[in-house]
Amino acid sequence: MLKEQCPILQFADLGDERGKLVVIEGGSSIPFDIRRVFYIYGSDDTVVRGCHANRESEFVLINVAGESKVRIKDGAEEIVVELNKPMMGVYLPRMIWKEMYDFSPDSVLLVLASTHYDSEEYIRDFEVYLSEINAGGSRKE
Repeated sequence: MLKEQCPILQFADLGDERGKLVVIEGGSSIPFDIRRVFYIYGSDDTVVRGCHANRESEFVLINVAGESKVRIKDGAEEIVVELNKPMMGVYLPRMIWKEMYDFSPDSVLLVLASTHYDSEEYIRDFEVYLSEINAGGSRKE
């Protein structure tokens, strides 16, 4: 089931009267060691980002400000996750199609990745993605 493959992660809010503090540790609060960090901002509700799957990379997406949605597909199911709290994220394993959209004006979408960037491991055509999935292409668990 797709919701089990792509769970919502809840991070502890360690803040106090001085303000909020959320700690995310690779291999602990997320299920991989972090190799790359990037963020998306300056998008709006007309922009769609992502539109790809990755053969090797795993991701955690967190809206640290504002909100956005992520449409997640595995070739059989589709779910939409609303990212609207800085202490929650969604885990995306390898070979999961993702589309991020409906960004609020103040959205900052933080992405934690298990690998360094390699354009060769990206699948940017949904039909090619479906072919690889249906050919036994490779969800590595």
